[in-house]
Amino acid sequence: MKLNKLMFREYDIRGIYGTDIDEEVSYHIGRAYATRLLSLGKNKMIVGYDNRASSPIIEENLVKGLTEGGVDVVRLGLVTTPMYYYAWDKLNIKCGIMITASHNPKEYNGFKISYNGIHNCFGKDVIDLYYIIINSIYSEGKGAITNVDIKKDYINMINSHINLGNNKLKVVYDCGNGTTSIVAPEIFKSDSIEYIPLFADSDPNFPNHHPDPSVPENLKKLSEKVIETQADLGIAFDGDGDRVGAVDEKGNIITIDKFMIIIWRDIYNKVNIKKGFYDVKCSKAVEDELNRLEIEPVCTRTGNSYTKMISVKGNYPFGGELSGHLYFRDRFIGTDDGIYAGLRLVEILSKTNKKVSELLENIPIYYSTPEGKIEVEDSKKDEIINRVEEYCKNKNYNILTIDGVKVLYEDGFAVVRKSNTGPNITTRYEAKTKERLEEIKEEFNNLVYKLKEE
Repeated sequence: MKLNKLMFREYDIRGIYGTDIDEEVSYHIGRAYATRLLSLGKNKMIVGYDNRASSPIIEENLVKGLTEGGVDVVRLGLVTTPMYYYAWDKLNIKCGIMITASHNPKEYNGFKISYNGIHNCFGKDVIDLYYIIINSIYSEGKGAITNVDIKKDYINMINSHINLGNNKLKVVYDCGNGTTSIVAPEIFKSDSIEYIPLFADSDPNFPNHHPDPSVPENLKKLSEKVIETQADLGIAFDGDGDRVGAVDEKGNIITIDKFMIIIWRDIYNKVNIKKGFYDVKCSKAVEDELNRLEIEPVCTRTGNSYTKMISVKGNYPFGGELSGHLYFRDRFIGTDDGIYAGLRLVEILSKTNKKVSELLENIPIYYSTPEGKIEVEDSKKDEIINRVEEYCKNKNYNILTIDGVKVLYEDGFAVVRKSNTGPNITTRYEAKTKERLEEIKEEFNNLVYKLKEE
């Protein structure tokens, strides 16, 4: 069996179906997970899969490996990742595997893995599965299979955590033909709000746009639809439903750091724990606003597995990361759920006469770039980040290294870090003026491209 070690990434296992992942690889990942799970004293787990074309055949072979490894499997079938997370608590089975490649192109697929039902594995827990496979020291057994449908319970749970006001609104929601299509039309039903679906049919080819709302280009059609229908808000979800994006009534993109500020302005005086977290890519405006609201700001590294763990361990009432993972623990179950996050913004609008653009007023002004992606070979990413750090030290820059390199200037920042979900170096730059922003961007983009070619 050909097994690509580079598939075993920092947060999950992810690769191209037919090249990196096939029936045999899926089977052996099942055997390895079963071996590890049994060593932890557990013998029952959950499996779900997203709407990618390759997901059902991967799931079939994964389950075969799991059961032949002696683990009992509860099969959820086709679900969003938040539905799978919900099943951890609903079924009281605190471990599992979600088959998804999230926002990656359609030819990709992968595995989000958990042993504790709190957060997904990262780092050593992921790479350990690779070594179990190549050594082929597997547990043996005959696990049982149970099929469970959680769709109705999940929809009821989401609706029970939203309390709409009396304002009549018009809201466009964009599923991007991703997995949220299987539940969104039923969740977005209201007598007081007119919901307008966009690309709400499940289609693994993603024919209308790539299902990644963190990329501005992917929100273009949502913006156009909001303007065309004179809607109050547009919200969008990624391929497996755990991230959100949004545009205001004018069709302007609401970056997630600004989305977070809207939420904090709504809840800061309603929560007992006065602290909130955000990742290194978020604008300094978040820190400024949290300080103004007398909420303790905590900057963390990027990555769903990490931020999910941080949310639980710190019991933060709210926090998130720029990519669109948002965690509500003020009056929700704490999982990152794109649909629920979007509904929280709808809820705020339903109780105020302000437009979204007005909710964004008086936020400290910083000029920021969108998250940039510079494609590089996976094998070169660590070397490039190390050399960026060396460059910054030689320049005597003030740097933060909890996640790649973040250069802290008095008037801005530069973030250069490796993507743990794809073959990219990711960047984000910010400054108090547009001119300074261009200087910072040019300096570090040129540096990364230079190191890429060496």
